[in-house]
This record gives sequence, structure tokens and C-alpha cells, in this order.
Amino acid sequence: MIDTVPAYGLQSTNISQQEILQRKKTAVLVDGVILNGPIVDSKAGEKFVEDACKIIMEEVIQKATDVTEKVCEWQPPEKLKKLLDLEMRDTGEPHQRLLQLCQDVIRYSVKTNHPRFYNQLYAGMDYYSLVARFITEALNPSIYTYEVSPVFLLVEEAVLKKMIEFIGWKEGDGIFNPGGSVSNMYAMNLARYKFCPDIKEKGLSGLPRLVLFTSEECHYSMKKAASFLGIGTQNVYFIKTDERGKMIPEELEKQVQRARKEGAAPFLVSATAGTTVLGAFDPLDEIADICEKHGLWLHVDASWGGSALMSKKHRKLLHGIHRADSVAWNPHKMLMAGIQCCALLVKDNSDLLKKCYSANASYLFQQDKFYDVSYDTGDKSIQCSRRPDAFKFWMMWKALGTTGLEERVNRAHALASYLVDEIKKREGFRLLLEPEYSNICFWYIPPSMRNMEEGPKFWEKIHRVAPIIKERMMKKGSMMLGYQPHHGKVNFFRQIVISPQVSREDMDLLLNEIDLLGGDL
Repeated sequence: MIDTVPAYGLQSTNISQQEILQRKKTAVLVDGVILNGPIVDSKAGEKFVEDACKIIMEEVIQKATDVTEKVCEWQPPEKLKKLLDLEMRDTGEPHQRLLQLCQDVIRYSVKTNHPRFYNQLYAGMDYYSLVARFITEALNPSIYTYEVSPVFLLVEEAVLKKMIEFIGWKEGDGIFNPGGSVSNMYAMNLARYKFCPDIKEKGLSGLPRLVLFTSEECHYSMKKAASFLGIGTQNVYFIKTDERGKMIPEELEKQVQRARKEGAAPFLVSATAGTTVLGAFDPLDEIADICEKHGLWLHVDASWGGSALMSKKHRKLLHGIHRADSVAWNPHKMLMAGIQCCALLVKDNSDLLKKCYSANASYLFQQDKFYDVSYDTGDKSIQCSRRPDAFKFWMMWKALGTTGLEERVNRAHALASYLVDEIKKREGFRLLLEPEYSNICFWYIPPSMRNMEEGPKFWEKIHRVAPIIKERMMKKGSMMLGYQPHHGKVNFFRQIVISPQVSREDMDLLLNEIDLLGGDL
């Protein structure tokens, strides 16, 4: 028994020789394992955290707004595997080596906080939400019951209440989820449960053929949700859109009637407020009229566009959203609350979420607790462990106020308008359409193609332009900008404006850099 004690003492350099001798005398072994005292060297751990935080401060936070830094340090996968030393070994590695790994991870990661990262529907750094993330990572909470997460459950309740207010509902319910895709799936399942409550216990057998309707510009998560929930992708009716990417209400009406004639059972319409590529907003009022007429649940996927509700000037984009039964809204996008921060909001206030998802686990949700168990909200979720994502948004909202969040939305729109005007002035740049949100879609036409006849050969060449420029910009590290083909249109760039750290000068450089990188094509 005593022979194994010195080995234990070596693991904890903070323990004095006197303490080691004392433990030798009182050591308790179970299955060859010494149970006396902790085996973690807290002082060494604290020093590692301190040193790692210094690296994060210097290499991530302080460089976040430095436009002279690269957006990315591109390496091909096989080379990057070697540079990172990904192998996990039998014995642990020294702290200095781990700190070097931290630096390598930062060096070779994409700097999404960089002012010239325009690649996705999120960007930039909000310092207040970042601190909130540090706090929650350190506390490591899970928000299913009030007893283990009192503060964060109250924060989530307060944030949901405020978001419900901005939608225009007098009351409602909601929950934060790991992504807008999950929020859309929740909404689909909730609508189905409302339509046929027996499904929770009896399952799919005996149900009619359920169908749902969504725009052909919808997020791909709608197809995934239909597949995952057993509805089937063939039972998702995609409704035609106009030239701006908005759902056509008359086409929706036709498809609902078609489904009924086929003997199917329509139960849900999912509209989109801010489509991923074009940034289109479906006409919610007209869609709501059709839903009311046919008794259909109206869900609005406002994951991207929902933050326009914060702006008195731009909230008109979501006119009619108050008529929805459920809304998905991601503050981690336009409002920069930090990935991930995604809410599903539900107009129903009769505990529909809980009725649909509860499993009444007796080891968590005991009804005879000494406090008000209505605060044990975890049974509204399909998850057990759940992160306190609302806290990031709450901290940011407390710091900036509603006016600060509104200013963030308004500035993004103003910068987008500036870029559109510049694109119109410049030779070789062409808009797909006038944007209504901060998605700016455009082609770059190199000098060698500007006098070509615009036939199939011209568009075939233009299709190859964006991928080459994207490769060049990433290998140079100057910026990151997305591109895609879309509904018969060849590859074009999609510029997203979000971060308040982005300036007019960055918009000018964007166009100059594309011209520089693609001028020889």
C-alpha cells in the first residue's frame, strides 16, 4: 500500500514532503488506487489557464480588428495535419508544448472576427458576449433545472420574454437551441404534435400523409427535418418564388389545394424572413391569410432576418410576423451574440412545448421540490444537457441596450447600401438584384470578357471566375468572401455585411481586391 504513495506525490508538485509522509501513514487503497487527497495540481492548472488566456488576449482579441493581419493562413489538409501534431499519446505533454499547440490552433484557424471575413452569416467580435462565454465555460452549467442553474434559467426567461415582445406577441413561450436548423425541426415537430397529439405515444402508424409547404429558397434544414421526423422529403412542397426570391402566395394557395385533392393532410407552412443567399423576406401577411383560411401552423424561419426586428427603420421587412405560430431567430448572426445563440419562440402559452417534448424524468423533474418547479424548464427540450446560450445575448443587450443593437442593424444596412452604389459605378461589377437586406450578390466580369457577347460561352466563363478569385484570396489571406451558383444563375459572389468593425474603406478594398485578384482572368 505504502509503495505506491511516492508516485502519487510526484503528480502534485504543490504538495510538501511533510504532507507526503503524512499520506504514507494514512493511505487508503481501493483496486490499487490511492484515494487520499486530490490528484490534480491546482496551481499548475491555474498557471496554464493564465498563460493560455494571455495567448488568447494577444493573438485573438487584440488582433481581431487589425486589418494588416491575415484572415486565414491557408494550408491543405494533409500538411495541416502534420503542422498541428494531432496524435494523442499515452502520456501527457508538458505545458509549454500545450501552449505552443494553442498558438498553432489560433494561427491556422480562420479569423472570423477579422473585419474582412464576409464568408458566412456571422462575423466579428462582440466583447461583452465573449466575456459571457468565458464565464459559462468556466462555470460549466447545464440548464435543465433551477437547482443546478438558477441564474441562467432566469436569464433565459428574461431574454425570451423580450424577444417575444419584439415579435409583437402579448405572451408566448420559447427555448434556446443548438442552431437554427434545430429550431426549425422543433417547430415542424410542434406543428405536427398540435395537428395530431396522439403521435407522441402512438407514433407514425395510422397517420394520414402529412405534407408541409415552404419556399424553394428555404434553408436546407427544412428537408433535413422532414427526413429526420419521418415525414419524408417528398412531402415537402416547395413553393415557387418571384425574381427576388420571395414566396408567391398564389402558388402556396394552389399547392395547398393540390395536396388536399391528393388526399394528403397539410399541417404546416414555413415562411422565410431573410433567405440564406439572396436575403429575401417572404410576404408574411399574405401567407398568414392562407394559413388562417386552411387551419395551418405558420412557422417563420427568421434565423437570419429576425434581428431586423430590433430596428425601427427595418422591422417592416418582417411585417406580419406577429401572426406566426412560431419563429426561429438567431442572435448570433446579425447581432453577433457568438455562436451559437438560437431561439425558437412560440405564440402558444399553454405549455405546448412541454406537452410535446416532456418525458418527466423522475430523477430530474421531481414535483415535490422545495421551490417553484415551474422554473425547471428542461423538459421543454429534446436535450438533457443544454448550454446557457441566452446569457451571451443578455450580457450584450445589457451592455449596448436596445438602441445599441438597433444601431448595429442600421449600420450593416447602410454599409450594404454604400457597397451597392459602388458596385453600380464600377466597370466589371454587376448586381444580381437590388438587395433588401445585407446580402449583396454580384458578378465580377474580368477585362478580357467585358466585350464578349452574353451567350452561353460568356456565362460558362463567368462561372469559373469566382472560384479562382476565392482560391487566390484565401491563399493570400486578404479576405474571405462566399460564392455559389443559384437557381440557374452561374457562380456569383455573396457579400454579407454584419460586423460594426467593418468600415467604408473595407467595402472599397473588397472591390479593389477582387479586381486585383481577377484582372488577369
